[in-house]
Amino acid sequence: MHLLHVVGARPNFMKVAPVIRAFRERSDVEQTLVHTGQHYDPNLSDIFFEQLEIPRPDISLEVGSGSHARQTAEIMIRFEEKVLERQPDWVMVYGDINSTVAAALVAAKLGIKVAHVEAGLRSFDRTMPEELNRLVTDQLSDLLLTSSPEAEVNLAKEGVSGEKVQFVGNVMIDTVRYLVDKAQMPDIPGLSGEYALLTMHRPSNVDVPETLLRILTALRDISEKLPIVFPIHPRTKARIAALGGDVPEAPHLIVVDPVGYVESLALQKHAKLVMTDSGGLQEETTALGIPCLTIRENTERPITVTEGTNTLIGTDMDLLRTEVDKILTGNGKAGRIPDNWDGRAAERIVNVMASVSRHI
Repeated sequence: MHLLHVVGARPNFMKVAPVIRAFRERSDVEQTLVHTGQHYDPNLSDIFFEQLEIPRPDISLEVGSGSHARQTAEIMIRFEEKVLERQPDWVMVYGDINSTVAAALVAAKLGIKVAHVEAGLRSFDRTMPEELNRLVTDQLSDLLLTSSPEAEVNLAKEGVSGEKVQFVGNVMIDTVRYLVDKAQMPDIPGLSGEYALLTMHRPSNVDVPETLLRILTALRDISEKLPIVFPIHPRTKARIAALGGDVPEAPHLIVVDPVGYVESLALQKHAKLVMTDSGGLQEETTALGIPCLTIRENTERPITVTEGTNTLIGTDMDLLRTEVDKILTGNGKAGRIPDNWDGRAAERIVNVMASVSRHI
């Protein structure tokens, strides 16, 4: 069996790494790793691949940035050539980025089977490009590998046959468990004692000046009670700079350059709480048992709210202040780790793929 894995951004590597490692145990499986280059990331260094214990991609398409249409089209053009050349039995796609839907479209039209890892997640917000990518990818996929029970419910409502769906658990948590004990705290000048971790990059939070100012004002107030470490996304940095003199002074908001994945894990592990608009951090904090306050109106990972440590805040900054105070007084959300978030999701994927392939 020849598997062709497709990734396009750093979070995809955290999802594909445990799957590649698990399939290495099978001598009857050939694997090819394709990186579309959808996102340029200087953190994809040799040490990154050494930590994940996976090789550098076999194929790099080097697509780069662009509008959603242009980028998706360019991935399809370049990817089709490689698929025709390699003739895999399965194309495995991960998550919800443009590379995911582009690869699924190419494979489906060529009659090659598609397996979607992290299928069935829904925010029910079609203004998010990722939501459209999820919907299309899941309709095209022959095997839908889900990370939480509500994903199966979502797929059933959309008419996806239950025979195609397998609940395997969360491969991101495989990587968290694999790396967390190796995670070293980055050197952050001025940081000592307890802190909160902040990440923020979504357009709904940073592209509207009034919203961004309200958030920054709340963060200034919170940082007076608990210092905040803020690895700043380039998009967010540019939007804050555009505000000029309107940005409230916040000496205890410690802004640092973006950090690598392992450093991010260490910052989460040791934080008193995390504030974010990232999907991945909602999952990782639940796995680590760290309170998470999500600055979004919705989430495609509701199990982190219903069972985990996550609380949806929206852009209600009074609620953000209140929830921070609860955590600081010991009354924050405890949560539990969801079923099959045990570090063995990749093993279950191997077993499912082996079983499905025998029956084709």
